[in-house]
Formats: sequence, C-alpha cells, structure tokens
Amino acid sequence: MTMKAITLTWTLACAGLFSTAAAHAGLKERLAERRADREAQAWQAPGLQEHRLQVGGLARSWLLYLPRQLDPKRPAPVVFAFHGGGGWAAYMTDDDRYGWLAKADQAGFVAVFPSGYSKFPGGRLATWNAGGCCGDARDREVDDVAFVRAIWAELRDKLQVDPARVYATGMSNGGMMSHRLACDMADVFAAVAAVAGTDATDTCRPARPVSVLHIHAKDDTHVLYEGGAGPGAFRDASKVMDFVSVPATVQAWVSRNRCPAPAQTVLAVPGARCEAHTACSQGVAVEVCTTEEGGHSWPGAAASRQGKAPPSQAIRANDVIWDFFVQHHR
Repeated sequence: MTMKAITLTWTLACAGLFSTAAAHAGLKERLAERRADREAQAWQAPGLQEHRLQVGGLARSWLLYLPRQLDPKRPAPVVFAFHGGGGWAAYMTDDDRYGWLAKADQAGFVAVFPSGYSKFPGGRLATWNAGGCCGDARDREVDDVAFVRAIWAELRDKLQVDPARVYATGMSNGGMMSHRLACDMADVFAAVAAVAGTDATDTCRPARPVSVLHIHAKDDTHVLYEGGAGPGAFRDASKVMDFVSVPATVQAWVSRNRCPAPAQTVLAVPGARCEAHTACSQGVAVEVCTTEEGGHSWPGAAASRQGKAPPSQAIRANDVIWDFFVQHHR
C-alpha cells in the first residue's frame, strides 16, 4: 500500500471515529433532553408528590401539592405548611386535622409540606430547629432554614411561582418554625401564620418587615398562653423550652415591625377574637386571634389527636390564615 493510500485510509478511519463520537454525543444530548422533559412533566403533574434533597449532609424530604386547576403559565402563590413536633410531612396533609389540600384546591395555591429532622428511618417523630425548641433538630443544630431555602430554590426553578406571594404556616413546633422564617427569611416570606407555637428564636433581625398572624387557644396545655411549657408538652422537658407567652410574642413583632398604633378588633365571634395592628412599617400587619377553648389543636379541624381537647369551632384557622395571606404580599 502506498503512502497516499495509507494516509487516505487513516483519514477515513479518523472521520469514522469522529462521526461515531458525534453520534454518541448527540444521543446523550437527546436522552438528557428527554429526561429533563419527563422531570418537568412530573413536576407539573397535579396532586401530591414527594421530593428529596441533600442539605447540610442530611437527606431531607418534602411533599408538594399542585391543585388541578392551577394555570402552569401563571405564577401561583406558595404556602409552606409545617407539622408540629413529633409529626411529619404526610401528617400535615391530613385534611381532617389541617385542611390544607382542600384549601389549596379552593384558593389555587401551591402547597408545600416539609418534613422536620428525624433520627428514625421512616422519618416520623420529626422536629424543627426553631431556635430554643425543639427536640433532636434543636439539639443537633439542624439547619432547617437552609432546608427551606433549598426547597424554595427548587420551586423557583421548576414551577411558575410568585415570589411576591410566599407564605409560611405551622402548628406548634411548626408554628415556631414559621416565626423563625419571618426572622431569618424575610427576603422570601411576605407573611407567616403560627398556630399554638410562639416565637422561640434567640435573636431576630428580619431583613424587612413581615406580616405575622398568631392563633392560640387560652386553654392550650402544651404551649401555655401566658408562657411556659404545660403538662401536655414533651414528656422530656429538656426537649422543649420555657415557652414565650402569646402576648410577648405579639409585642415583639409589633416592635420589630414598628407598629405605633394600638390594636383594633377585626373579628369578634362567640369563642374567638382577633385583634390587629395594621399601621406598621411598609404596610405589614401583626394580628393575634385568641380562642377561648380548643387546647393544643387546629381551630376548625374535624378531628384532634386521641385524648386531646376537641378543636375550637369558633373560627376556621385555614380561612383566617388564607384571608390574612391574601392581604399581604411583597
């Protein structure tokens, strides 16, 4: 074989290799695009979905609920709902106890149900590091704020969500977590609403004013209205704290949000009363709703935990909370 023939053969062989490599690269790109399309379609699917993240070296999970009537092209409000201490994400999706799935369907918002830190494989009996409370999440200094930020980043990347209408609510330890997010993620949350969980933060310096609603029963046996941990709190007192009172929690937010005017009654019904400070900095508000009865439960719920006081029916917490959220955006 002549040198010219050898050169031509080598050139053709190289061209074949480059062609094959290009074909493989093109195939990989097409497969990656298909995977991305399938993932995008999965994120858009109505109903309840489970998602997982690695945050601070921990495997974390959360549930996402998309109502069927959501317009995928129109930015939707987002409500983060945090379970109480000893709960988990799926527990917060129980409509008999909390009603957030039905409310999302009715009002048309994206609902997010994160799971707190749990040392158990199934993720149950989880808690939130809300500052001074609670449990293993606090003791291990779990960065739950980073976890919420990671979820928010995922939502902004995958869905049409409205960054001006992002809200947090929670029960008990989850309510405390909502207070902490108002302190540490004021750049994201426009308003928060805590039920039966007072402010547990050590320090709170919000980047901007945040509207805050607090709902509490006078006869709460866990987080006492006038402060302290009641007999219904964790069996191990070291896992909780000497809870801040409802009046002190509300007054702290009145001070942070620079609300000069006295509170005005905005709702008065048999068994419940709501008072609001509305003349606050940058148009935010601080409101407290007190029920006479209901213990440590979600007002308006159809059920409570076995052996616990039945929920107050004087107000429906979901309705009061959503009405409050609608009034406030960034």
